[in-house]
Amino acid sequence: MSLRVNPNLSGELIAGINTNQQAVNVDVQELSSGKAVNSLGQNPAAAAALVGNDAETAQVDQYQSNISSLQALLQVGDSTMTSAVNLMTQAVSLGIEGANGTLSDADRQAIASQMSGIEQQMLGLANTTYQGNYIFAGTKDQTAPFTAIPGGVTYNGNTGVNSVQLSTGQSLATNVPGSQLFQNASGDVFGALNQMITALQSGTGIDVANTSLENAFNTLNAQRVFYGNGGAELNSATAFLSQEQVDLSTQQNQLIGADLGTVASNYAEAEVQQQALLAASGKILGQPTLFDYLPT
Repeated sequence: MSLRVNPNLSGELIAGINTNQQAVNVDVQELSSGKAVNSLGQNPAAAAALVGNDAETAQVDQYQSNISSLQALLQVGDSTMTSAVNLMTQAVSLGIEGANGTLSDADRQAIASQMSGIEQQMLGLANTTYQGNYIFAGTKDQTAPFTAIPGGVTYNGNTGVNSVQLSTGQSLATNVPGSQLFQNASGDVFGALNQMITALQSGTGIDVANTSLENAFNTLNAQRVFYGNGGAELNSATAFLSQEQVDLSTQQNQLIGADLGTVASNYAEAEVQQQALLAASGKILGQPTLFDYLPT
């Protein structure tokens, strides 16, 4: 019986070593990256789905950024409106005091002076800015919305409303025009303050001016609700987007996440195979290997 030796044995060993080394390299890459898919060729379908996942994740991150910026803006608006309502509370109280028939002309003049101070403070609040933009100017946020003129205050803004995208299909208005807040037909803040100042100075029409002040106070207080409602809507949107981020992260892991336990096991097995192949090739090819130098 003759023994047949494969003349291509050395070539097969080299091919086996190369194939096994590729497997080792893949395992090392998966262990270091934590991903089972590190190139398009490994899994074209998963890689394509990952592109869509990445796009959605970027969009959700942008929505979160929009909300963060808007929260700060609404907080400034809410704080400003709180101060404005407090000023109107003082004005109503002074108006009631000014209606007291026992006051002297000097007393009423003193109250009128206080009322003028409130009007100036209110003007400052109505021209509040955030990051260099006037928040009560409508969409003309580079223009101071209110200017004092003889006998009152004029509005320079517009009735435009800006909005920000919170999520797909959901947006939120970011402002209320100053004319709606401070010069509303249902209660004109600046008009009522100026009316009361004139009434106190002349000593007539104080009761009518008090009615105007009360209407302005009630209207301003009602308009302030916008900021509270906006904050609640932002909190709801934030919770929704946080869950969306978790879902997208889970989806990404399902698409390309590596089972590190299995990969580690495969890597150890491939390393053993690689050592065996190298030892075998050294013997067959008549070349010493590292194992030949180890003590027996």
